[in-house]
Amino acid sequence: MALSEEDWVTHDNLQKLRRAVEGLEAKKVVLVGDVMLDRYVHGYSNNLDPTAAVPVLKETHREQGAGAAAHVARGLLSFGLRPQLFAVVGDDDAGRELLELLEDEGVPTDGIAVIEGRKTTVKTRLIAARESLINQKQLLMRWDSEANEPLQEEASLEITERACKALESAAVLVISDYGKGVLSDTGAHQLVATATAAGIPIISDPKLTGLHRISGARVAIMKARGLNLMRRRIGSEDASEAAKTILSENNIDSLLVAGGEEGTTLYKSDGTSLHIACSAVNPRQQIGLLDAANVAMTTALAAGLSLEYGCLLANSACEVILAGDSTSMETVLSARALATRLDEVAWSMHISQR
Repeated sequence: MALSEEDWVTHDNLQKLRRAVEGLEAKKVVLVGDVMLDRYVHGYSNNLDPTAAVPVLKETHREQGAGAAAHVARGLLSFGLRPQLFAVVGDDDAGRELLELLEDEGVPTDGIAVIEGRKTTVKTRLIAARESLINQKQLLMRWDSEANEPLQEEASLEITERACKALESAAVLVISDYGKGVLSDTGAHQLVATATAAGIPIISDPKLTGLHRISGARVAIMKARGLNLMRRRIGSEDASEAAKTILSENNIDSLLVAGGEEGTTLYKSDGTSLHIACSAVNPRQQIGLLDAANVAMTTALAAGLSLEYGCLLANSACEVILAGDSTSMETVLSARALATRLDEVAWSMHISQR
């Protein structure tokens, strides 16, 4: 069966995106948000504790990496972009480890403030399987260690001012706000206003309670379950109506929804939308999906591509993550992996017509 005209357009778009990814200019991206240390403890879980109905983990090894906004920075760097990350860590072991991890990967850390007495956010996950089923690992538990008090206003304002100054030569502003206190409402509004005045597109993956902070942004990013939660909160009948309300009430130009195996959807403030189906084989939800969509859309806008191309690229980026190991630290989206995925999808379209 021959490819339809629509399929040929998609095929050509995939090839255009591949060329854009490979030939990307090293533009600067200002990235402001929360960083954290992700730790994974791996092992076997063959028995339950005799005193409580909980599994016993026999540890085999550990690994750790830079998460949240730092995770996005690592992805942007892999695409040849120049992320300038503004964030905070504490003057503790976790903070030092996080800075060392970023420096080892080549991510600049001069924009990260070390706050005396503050606790660095750490997320620890316990991953295990029965010894006879080592290919069926599962997440047993996650525990978080983080500061309970908000960041001092003086420190938050200083970070915001430094980030605003860095925008003078930036191609894109990314606000990756996990609600850990780095950005205040005032700081977020100042960043958006500065970027808007300079004609710099703004991308953000805010907490659902932080949408008001990014009024004026070009793209807001959330998962499908986040949109569904907002739909129930505001009493909308469907996702499209909920997206329209979110965009209108928060003065945001577009909403990119990463749906995992459900595909990726772009909702625009003019009422139009675009849905890209997920073509990954045996997709599975995984840590890093939202960050991958963020990196892909940022890459598209840095390359001067449209939001529609950004949606297509973000869907392919999510497929890369979905095809990986859901219990592994290796969830950073790389340019090579994304280019390979774009080729795979284009090739599969040729095969399907035979």
